[in-house]
Amino acid sequence: MKKIELEIVALSHSITQTHSYAVVLGEVNGLRRLPIVIGGFEAQAIAVALEKMNPSRPLTHDLMKNFLIAFNIDLHEIIISDLQEGIFFSKLICSSEHDTVEIDSRTSDAIALAVRFGCPIYTYENILETAGIVMDERGEPRATREEAVGATTTTSNRDDLKTMSLEELNNLLNEVLENEDYIRAIAIRDEINSRTKR
Repeated sequence: MKKIELEIVALSHSITQTHSYAVVLGEVNGLRRLPIVIGGFEAQAIAVALEKMNPSRPLTHDLMKNFLIAFNIDLHEIIISDLQEGIFFSKLICSSEHDTVEIDSRTSDAIALAVRFGCPIYTYENILETAGIVMDERGEPRATREEAVGATTTTSNRDDLKTMSLEELNNLLNEVLENEDYIRAIAIRDEINSRTKR
C-alpha cells in the first residue's frame, strides 16, 4: 500500500471540548488535511517539541526518546495505519543494529515522538479518503466526492441546522466532534459563527 507523507499544519485548542485539542496534519504537496482530536498532555508534548523548548525535567516523550537513543534504536518513521470507529491507530517503525520492528502506538504519542526525532509521518489513501478534509487553494474546505454525490442530503442538513437553537447547535457540534465527523462539524461551526456575528 502506498504511503502518503503528512506534516503538522496546525495545533489548536478545541473551542467546544474542554481539555481537548486538535492536531491537523496536511498532505505534503497536496490539499487534504487530517484533523485528529488529542488530549491536553499530548498537545503540550507536541507543542514543546515544535517550539524546541527545553523543560526543566524531561517530559514522558523526551524520556522515551532518551531511552531509544541510549539503546541505539532509531525511529525512522511513523505510520497512521488504521482508523476504526473514529479512532486512529499508528505504528512506530524502529530499528537497531540487528532488527527493524513495528511498535503499536497511540497516534498522539507517535506524533510527539516524530517531532522529537524529526522523522516523517505517513498514512494511507483509505484513511485520508475516509477522515480527510479536502481544502481549496485558499485553504477553505471544499466538497468531498461523498458530499457532491449527496448534495441534496447536505443541503437539507444545512436547512435543518437553521431551525436549531444556538444551544442545540453547540450540543450537536460537541457530539460530531466526539465522533470525529469534521465535515459536519464545519457546517455546524459555520452556522454558529454566522449567528454570533449578527
